[in-house]
Amino acid sequence: MGAKSISDSFVTIRGRLFIARHGETVFNAAGRMQGDQMDTPLTRAGFAQADAMGAGLAAFLGDGPPPHHLWASPYGRALQTLAIVCEHIGEDWHRAHRDARLAEINVGRWGGRSYAEIIAEQGDIVDRSCGLFSVRPPEGEWYDEIAARLTSWLDEHGGAPGDKLIIMHGMSSRVLRGLLTGIDVDPRWGAPIAPGLPQGSMVMIEDGIERVVHLGAGKAPA
Repeated sequence: MGAKSISDSFVTIRGRLFIARHGETVFNAAGRMQGDQMDTPLTRAGFAQADAMGAGLAAFLGDGPPPHHLWASPYGRALQTLAIVCEHIGEDWHRAHRDARLAEINVGRWGGRSYAEIIAEQGDIVDRSCGLFSVRPPEGEWYDEIAARLTSWLDEHGGAPGDKLIIMHGMSSRVLRGLLTGIDVDPRWGAPIAPGLPQGSMVMIEDGIERVVHLGAGKAPA
């Protein structure tokens, strides 16, 4: 099954989209699930990743203007990361818009539990070849549902003129990148999903073409 093109699925996407994965959190470091509900803070490594990402974006922009639109998932780890990036590019964090459609995958009853504990109960839950869940989280969300809410967000805001900076999460950002670059829908997930990137990474997508702005050093789960 092929993914629809941007022109078929959304309003015309205007401007460049800078899409970033937040820095490492205390739950990431401890191997715990946080999903879309756990409002967990960044670690020192997470702050360093955000700082490096902000410096990378500033270098990429050079003397050019910063993104006009600032967007973030409403969770603290994304907002903390955005605050650090904003310092580097001279933007006001208070201008940022928060939208729950940019949140991470909902992990349902897994939220707050350790990966090791869950795996001990029911076997491996992650496809190691791609870093995605191999089973649906109980009372949680699947990738087609993430694609639907992100498509809704793009329909509403993708056509706004000007560049957009979007700070979000590991799995949800992979779906957004897949939608924007026209990756085929994978029948296992029911959604187009881009390859994973380390925490503290940022890409720029323009006219369906993705370019890495900064490759982070993080290795923790989403």
